[in-house]
Amino acid sequence: MSTTTGQNGRLCNQVIRNLSLSLLAEKYDLYVEYSNFKKINDILGIKLHCGNKKFSTTKDVKVDQYMIYLNTDVDVQYNLNFMNHYYQTEDITTLLHNHLIIHKEDIINKNPFKSRYNNNNDLFLHIRVDDAKKWNIGFDYYSRCIDQLEYENIYIGSDNFNDDIIIKLKSKHPNIYLLKVSDVETIQFGSTCKHVILSHGSFSAVIGYLAFYSNVYYPNIKPRWCPFGLFLNKGWNPFI
Repeated sequence: MSTTTGQNGRLCNQVIRNLSLSLLAEKYDLYVEYSNFKKINDILGIKLHCGNKKFSTTKDVKVDQYMIYLNTDVDVQYNLNFMNHYYQTEDITTLLHNHLIIHKEDIINKNPFKSRYNNNNDLFLHIRVDDAKKWNIGFDYYSRCIDQLEYENIYIGSDNFNDDIIIKLKSKHPNIYLLKVSDVETIQFGSTCKHVILSHGSFSAVIGYLAFYSNVYYPNIKPRWCPFGLFLNKGWNPFI
């Protein structure tokens, strides 16, 4: 069967990989077993398609082959292996972003904070520091973003609330709330805020993809550790 159940990346790498495969599964009626299906399909509301066809052989789908599979009629008589790549190029993620916007009602209806969509003046920052601390864009980026916006409350989602960037931000802005919830709830709450300030990385990008009614800002500098295409051509505001 086609599958994404191997170990290669965390939740939002899986969101992007799974949804990429889902579009092909729908086109070619492929049976798929997805990683983190319950979190992504049932809780986040990102619908993942599972068809009927299983084959005895499996082929790897490389990133540069993806659009060929999607836009032409390939004679697919084999399972698709999606575990060796991340599918985070600008063209693929823009396609996924647009797909999520089209199907936003499914996602909104699953969000326990859905009453906040388009109904607050809050600011959310995602600050990824733990495993990517050496690549973080730094305090000044977040602080300058905050300074140029008008807002009521500031919320921070992070993988390390003891990081010096967050400590400095809290010292400068006393109305900051630390969002100490699960990964899924961080995505769901963050995406409802009027202003969303992202870090680099797939987790931040997915928050932006689901922030349907938000002003989204991203660091306009090529990352040293993840594809820049995750953020480009999404209708967001570059900031540095």
